[in-house]
Amino acid sequence: MERTYIMLKPDCVKRGLIGEVISRIEKKGFTISDIKMINLSEDILREHYAHITDKPFFPSVLEYMTSGPVVAMIVEGENAVFGMRSIMGPTKYEENTGGTIRGDFATSTSFNIIHGSDSVENAEIEIKRFFG
Repeated sequence: MERTYIMLKPDCVKRGLIGEVISRIEKKGFTISDIKMINLSEDILREHYAHITDKPFFPSVLEYMTSGPVVAMIVEGENAVFGMRSIMGPTKYEENTGGTIRGDFATSTSFNIIHGSDSVENAEIEIKRFFG
């Protein structure tokens, strides 16, 4: 059984899309083994986004990700990382088509509803970061 980390971002929570997104995850056959709503600190975001903290757009990412609560989840199932990335859709807004979570609900690359781990190794790191 593979695990991945999924985070429903502040725009997902504010727009009342939590149930819709969770429904899509479950309908795909994945299991949510842990879930919690949290407010993210600047420290944890600097750790999570360490690869972009030196980019000029990082302050806006920080502002967005601290603008409200997020829903953190551990999702399990066969090929969970790849499967979740498939139903999420591409990160870039311009590359999305209907039928994916981002394709149906994202309003821009910045406000793209959901985060998912990009590898099994990163999933374990992110699960530990957000769930201990």
